[in-house]
Amino acid sequence: MRKIVLLIVMSASLMAGSKVLYSLDFSKHKNGSATSWLKSKGFEFFLDAKALNLTFNNGHLEFETSGEKAGVFGIRFSKGLSNIGSAVIEWGVDKFPKGANWAKGNNRVAAGAIFVLGTKKFSSGVPFAKKMPYFLAPFIGKKESVGKMYKGKLYKKSGRYYCVSNKKGLIKTRFNIAKKFEKTFGEKVPPLTALAFQMNTKDTKGGAKAFIKKITIYSK
Repeated sequence: MRKIVLLIVMSASLMAGSKVLYSLDFSKHKNGSATSWLKSKGFEFFLDAKALNLTFNNGHLEFETSGEKAGVFGIRFSKGLSNIGSAVIEWGVDKFPKGANWAKGNNRVAAGAIFVLGTKKFSSGVPFAKKMPYFLAPFIGKKESVGKMYKGKLYKKSGRYYCVSNKKGLIKTRFNIAKKFEKTFGEKVPPLTALAFQMNTKDTKGGAKAFIKKITIYSK
C-alpha cells in the first residue's frame, strides 16, 4: 500500500510542474452521434472511420464495428505543440477483435492513439502508402506484452507501437511521449503536429468496441 501511495504522489508531483497543452473531455456530452461535433473541432476521418459508429454514450466517445474495418480519426495542429511531455488518456476496450496478435504478425487493435511528431516525412517502406512523420502509438491489446515496444509492418524507421494494457473496461494511461521518443530515436522531440485514434479489425473476427473518456497532453 505504501508503494502505491508513493507512486501516486510521484505522478502528481511530476504533473504539477507541467502545463496543459491540449485537452479533450467527452464525459459531459449528451448521448448521440459524435461525427458532427468532431468535425466542428477540426477532426478528419480516414479509411473506414465513418463506419465505426462514432457515438457519445454514457460520458464516453464510443467507436465500434461488427466486421473487418480499419479507421483513423484525428486532428492536425497547424502550428504544432512544442515542449511536449506526456499524455494522459482515460479510455478502454469493451470487446477485442478475435485473431489480433502482434506476435504472429496480425497487427490489429481495438483502440489505439497516434501521436504524430514533426513535419519531416519518412517512407512507409512500400510504394502504395504515403510518407509519414515520426509517430508513437500506444494501444490496448489482448495478447500483446504490456510495456513492450512493437514495430509495424510499415514505417519501421519512423513509427513505434506500445501495448499499454490487456484489460477490458476503463483504464488510465500515462504515456511519456518525450521520454519514449528520445530513447527510441535519439533526437530532440519535435512539436506534436497531429493526434489521432484508430481501430483496426482487418483479418479478425467478431468486431470490436472501444471508447475514450478524456485525453490531456502536458508539457515537460
